[in-house]
Amino acid sequence: MTSRERLLTALSNEKPDHLPCQVHSWMPYYLKTYLDGRDQFGAYEFFKGMDWVIYANPRFIYNDTDHGVWKKRDIDLGTDSDGSHQFRHIITTPELSYGLGWNQFTAWVTKHLIETERDFDLWQKYVPLPEKVDWTPLIEIKKRIGDRGIVRGEFFGFGQGSPWQDFCYMFGTELAIYAAYDRPNWVHHVLNTLLEKKISVIERAGTFEMDMVETGGGAGSSTVISPSMHREFCLPYDRIQINALHNAGTRVVYHLCGGLMPLLETIVENGTDGLETMTPLSMGGDCNLAEANQRVGNKLFFIGGFDQNAGFEKGDAETTAKLVRECHQACPDGGYICSPSDHFFSGDPANVQAFVDEANRCHY
Repeated sequence: MTSRERLLTALSNEKPDHLPCQVHSWMPYYLKTYLDGRDQFGAYEFFKGMDWVIYANPRFIYNDTDHGVWKKRDIDLGTDSDGSHQFRHIITTPELSYGLGWNQFTAWVTKHLIETERDFDLWQKYVPLPEKVDWTPLIEIKKRIGDRGIVRGEFFGFGQGSPWQDFCYMFGTELAIYAAYDRPNWVHHVLNTLLEKKISVIERAGTFEMDMVETGGGAGSSTVISPSMHREFCLPYDRIQINALHNAGTRVVYHLCGGLMPLLETIVENGTDGLETMTPLSMGGDCNLAEANQRVGNKLFFIGGFDQNAGFEKGDAETTAKLVRECHQACPDGGYICSPSDHFFSGDPANVQAFVDEANRCHY
């Protein structure tokens, strides 16, 4: 099999020739520090035998009229002693603002865009939506990588993946949870509004050039909200969004980077094709990959499950290979792509190559 065939077979929840492997996107810090500044294409070329999974998004085209009613200016707040850089983004029309910070490792929100119900009303009225989707960047990537892999992304949203996760990004996770208890009708109004805007962009996008779209997000994990909250505030909206993506011609993977074991059967109900990141207990999640496979493996493919802290960052080639074998043994019937359970920022490249080499030895 080619890498593309191998990955697509796994995404069809079937058994390829051997265990496919990928990384959960390449972090710029790792590329700069360990791989001489290579991009994600160069990283996959560097690690021989790895199946290419390129993270990319299309180009969204907006109407100039929309930008006229959504005017934004940026204020550079400088860099602090820790090297963290911060910006404040002021939307002068309609009087909203948000703040972002970042350092060499990652980025974070310093001020949430939505702080009151009035803020959301203004956002709902004025936020622009793309009128067209240009798939040219993804078409070019697919031509470039050929049979070496697939292309995936998050498509269009306002934070991360699905409506509840968007809301948590825009409003703050703790405040979103409080609001779900104190003002559930308003929260459902927000989620419906977010969903409608996302669906409208999906419907005007035409045929998707992504092999797979990521939905969900960490804020839906059972280490963040209860299974009953997930069922009320995630499931109904996830189901509609995922159905729209299927109608657009793409596969869907639901992303939970935390607790997922109490949610497995609920995730099946939302209609997704697969589930990630299968984060083990050793990394702060709760996934027992073998049990998850026994419970819902006939309905979902899985991506993830590999402990990159123990393997890439703190281990050696032998430890890394052992962890890969354990993942393979937990999913003996295919429908599984071995991948780090999260982003990683350090680790001997020799360990990453050992990860690839062992996956290539794990035949079905």
